[in-house]
Amino acid sequence: MTRKPLIGLNADFRAAARSTPAFAYIAAGYYEAIIKAGGIPVLVPPQADEESVARVLDAVEGFLFIGGGDLDPRNDGFMLHPSVRPMSAGREDSDRMLMAEIAERRMPVFGIGVGMQLINVQQGGNLFLHIKEDLPEAVPHFDGQDVNHRHTLNVESDSLIGRVYGDGEIRVTSRHHMAIDEVAPGFRVTARCPDGVIEAIESEMIDWFALGTQFHPESEAASALDIRIFEEFVDAVRERNQEAPAKEGDEAYRLVA
Repeated sequence: MTRKPLIGLNADFRAAARSTPAFAYIAAGYYEAIIKAGGIPVLVPPQADEESVARVLDAVEGFLFIGGGDLDPRNDGFMLHPSVRPMSAGREDSDRMLMAEIAERRMPVFGIGVGMQLINVQQGGNLFLHIKEDLPEAVPHFDGQDVNHRHTLNVESDSLIGRVYGDGEIRVTSRHHMAIDEVAPGFRVTARCPDGVIEAIESEMIDWFALGTQFHPESEAASALDIRIFEEFVDAVRERNQEAPAKEGDEAYRLVA
């Protein structure tokens, strides 16, 4: 039997309030999708230092960056737009450390929502800070009254996204006000909304599986096709494991798995 790979998932963070303590959390759709795709989710709360991040990544074989609040544009040399609602500073610091180390290791990575934006920014791309202002002709990409707001996609057939969805019109769940502007070197756009907004990017580097979707294939409105994106990701992690030399302790793990 093929061993199920361990997939790290970053957690969001909410500070303490008058009636509740501080807590880390993650929407169930992310880890449920990893389980359905044949992986074992490992939830990773924000880490405070590079040594902790390295130890976490020693233990997992792939990583999924979840959606959430906005990246603070000031961390990339831009002004803070009034529409930006930054995620907690602790989560952003941790996510950026994780992403830098993942890129260094060429660990398989999948980013959703702000997770895709993080991959793009860390690799040298940049972002539109508010679609309504930067791309005023764009269709709505966020509906505050409907968490499962959907729009259509145009996909590149010669891509992972094209392999998953095939030809014809598809609809995906979308909820974002920021979007990719300049695509990072080494990546290409593989899906756009018909208004031109980038909705998926994929690595063109032969030694690195890296994928990002601005849309949310883990949502409650996801289709059977959406889950195939997670299956492609988990399969890529397995393939990398087969090619890489075994880590110390792997044989012991196989005996008890």
